[in-house]
Amino acid sequence: MENKKKVKERIFNPDGISPAVIKRMPRYLRYIRELKNNGVTRISSASLSSLMNVTASQIRQDFNCFGGFGQQGYGYNVDYLYSKMVEILGLNKGYKAIIIGAGNLGRALVRSPMFPKAGVTPIAMFDIKEDLIGERTGGVPIYHISYIKDFCAANKVDIAILTLSRESAPSMVSLLRECGIIAFWNFTNAKLNLSPNETILESVHMGDSLMTLTYRLGFHLKTKKEKES
Repeated sequence: MENKKKVKERIFNPDGISPAVIKRMPRYLRYIRELKNNGVTRISSASLSSLMNVTASQIRQDFNCFGGFGQQGYGYNVDYLYSKMVEILGLNKGYKAIIIGAGNLGRALVRSPMFPKAGVTPIAMFDIKEDLIGERTGGVPIYHISYIKDFCAANKVDIAILTLSRESAPSMVSLLRECGIIAFWNFTNAKLNLSPNETILESVHMGDSLMTLTYRLGFHLKTKKEKES
């Protein structure tokens, strides 16, 4: 077992850390979680590199942004590395979320197992459709949007997940900001003008992702055809 006191660490300071590095951290977490669940106790950057198709140098550089976590000649203690990944990504903070929009997307999201894995708990959904009010989806109650200020005043809400219409998103975000919410997971494709110094915004453009897939598929098929001709 690695002596954790010997592991070099710097104080975690997100300022100046590349967004590309941050985006790779969840992928590292998935692989480290799988290793942990399979009973692996330690791993080298070279072995992790072969699993992830990321260079060992890149892995070490990324981890060094947050303190390193490894020991020369030993590698990485998997349990310890997993705990640090959880800490860095905030999975142990107990964040609570509300979903704005109880349509098909909102209801699909609330049932997703990603929330427990991310340490986020959906505690309510909100909509304007009267026939949805009072229902529960995945154990989460649906309230009328008119109740949102009272709900936020009575409950600690860290994250708002936006699955409402694109047109309604800007005004809804203004209301949510009045409620004290600063973190938004945006599925609306609306351009939200929020101050990066005061709010955290993560926008998900599923159409862009699908078109990236179709581009790559077309390129693959074209290359295959050229090789066969």
